[in-house]
Amino acid sequence: MSGPTTVADQILQFNEELAKTTLELPPGFAVINPFSGPQKERVHEVTTAFYRKYYDDDRPRRLVLGSSPARRGTAVTGVPFEDATLLEKETGVDVGGYAVSRPSAGFLHDVIRRYGGREKFYSDFVMSFVCPLGLVKTNAQGGEANYNYYESKKLLNLLNSFLVKSLERQLAFGIDASVCYCIGSSGNFSFLSKVNEGQRFFKKIVPLEHPRFITQYNGGRTEEFTEKYLSALRGEGD
Repeated sequence: MSGPTTVADQILQFNEELAKTTLELPPGFAVINPFSGPQKERVHEVTTAFYRKYYDDDRPRRLVLGSSPARRGTAVTGVPFEDATLLEKETGVDVGGYAVSRPSAGFLHDVIRRYGGREKFYSDFVMSFVCPLGLVKTNAQGGEANYNYYESKKLLNLLNSFLVKSLERQLAFGIDASVCYCIGSSGNFSFLSKVNEGQRFFKKIVPLEHPRFITQYNGGRTEEFTEKYLSALRGEGD
């Protein structure tokens, strides 16, 4: 073979590269890497089945980029923004004993359903992250909490090269770079926009509020934000 030929091939190869990636982090921080962690065999099985089902072609797609995988979300399944319960139910992929349901995935599940369903959505978009490995901050007792790459200037400086190279690598999936959708309208959007000013990865970046911000703090406006997502993804108003 001459190399990856489908989008599925490209994404799965990228995941293999991430499995071998190590990052230098300041004290008190740790990496969550689903592709090399204790569940790596299950993650490999799940991601292979998922991407072979929805991405086994060379169709150009647009990127939808969050900040980084959540330790109880993508770090469990290896599939961005798909919690284990919905992943098993909607794709028929056996996730086994790792079922973790998250409100963020529930919001996006509804957006995908109303967009036209998984077949249509995943034929148009690749969901991923600016920082494709999860980050956590540890306390003195050993407890972990999700952490965003942009919250610490020192952390961001250490990760900057990795983040830019990861974005460049993901564009090699055959991405339609006319527009990128950024989940997280503050720090994530700010960093991605700054990188794009120099690298010109995308012609346009559209910021979208993070589902956690919507479900936890603006539950009464869920319909409004859902319509905003759908309008953006459909290119209405461009």
